[in-house]
Amino acid sequence: MVINRQAKRRSWFLLFFLIAVLTGCGERIALEPLPGNTTVLAFGDSVTYGTGAAKGEDYPSRLEEATGWSVVNAGIPGDTAREAQARLAPLLNQHQPGLVIIELGGNDFLRKYSIDSVQESLRDIVRQSRESGAVTVLVAVPQFSLLRATAGVLSDSPIYEALAEEEGVLLAADVFSDVLSQDAFRADPIHPNAAGYERMTKDMVALFIQWGLLL
Repeated sequence: MVINRQAKRRSWFLLFFLIAVLTGCGERIALEPLPGNTTVLAFGDSVTYGTGAAKGEDYPSRLEEATGWSVVNAGIPGDTAREAQARLAPLLNQHQPGLVIIELGGNDFLRKYSIDSVQESLRDIVRQSRESGAVTVLVAVPQFSLLRATAGVLSDSPIYEALAEEEGVLLAADVFSDVLSQDAFRADPIHPNAAGYERMTKDMVALFIQWGLLL
């Protein structure tokens, strides 16, 4: 009986220990709030540019209004992660951003580049940003599926979560996927409309507050 009780105690201890470890792994270290004059580089493709909405309704413009940060819209329609690698360094040198938001990969998926090559292109971009000293946020992008989009069940490509964990950067998960999964937020199957960009901005601001970057 004593042996069984001891074994049970050990089992409960191990269970609580594993729960504590797993819970700790899911926590983010609190970051310092970014000052109001912080330059933010929004680096991406047509979704960052604002395709599907009028000028000023893109998420970088809305983010600037919501936070007081100076947000540079460096989105280029049609850009891929592969092509974008070469244009990041000059932007980092020019703007010296305190925060970089990376939203890329959708066009790589549409062009059917291999998952491994997309991940490695994104890794290079993430490392360039991180090594510049900027806080780096990776926006997860879904692998487009007309069937799943129509059903409202798009989900992030798993490479983004894996990459964020491996490179130690922040991940804006489900933000883009949730918008593209709802008809009311889409201008077309791959772009948000004005309401979609507003929703993206609100979700990202909530994450910045959660991470401690914004008061």
